[in-house]
Amino acid sequence: MSPRSEDLARLVGDDDRDTAAQRLRDAYATGHLTHEEMEERLDQVLTARTHGDLAAPLASLPDEDAGTTSTIGAATGRIKRRGAWRVPRSLKVESAFGKVRLDLSKAIIEHPVVDIELQVGTGRAKITVPRDAIVELDGLHTGLKDARYTPRRPARPGGPKIRITGTMGLGRLKINHARR
Repeated sequence: MSPRSEDLARLVGDDDRDTAAQRLRDAYATGHLTHEEMEERLDQVLTARTHGDLAAPLASLPDEDAGTTSTIGAATGRIKRRGAWRVPRSLKVESAFGKVRLDLSKAIIEHPVVDIELQVGTGRAKITVPRDAIVELDGLHTGLKDARYTPRRPARPGGPKIRITGTMGLGRLKINHARR
């Protein structure tokens, strides 16, 4: 399926450029590009203004790894991830009645942007993000209770951006930054 012309004309943001640059680095690391090809295409990505400008340097790359998207689900009970677990580029968490606990503070985060989609019914969710993470909640819809999050100034630049979307039914979402 080819992209529509209005999609190609949309302006790109830093997140789009970061994602495209990561795809180029991944293609280079797996031998799909030479160093010179990666450098040339990286220049094109960094100066791209529209999605159409991004299409050319990414055109011959292999499709993104399907392993960059994961779903965790449970009707009841707990969903818990902590320690040194590998965080996918896109994570969908589905829980009808249980509690969700995601601790990203010691997790392996290989992507500059991580999308977490929450589909939580009546349970609570708590997410601990790295100290230098930037959190966006623009796409999150809450039911009875609002999400509890106090943004903090990143300790150092370059931390991951964690975008949280989805729906919290009757439960509450609480987000904390790791202390260390």
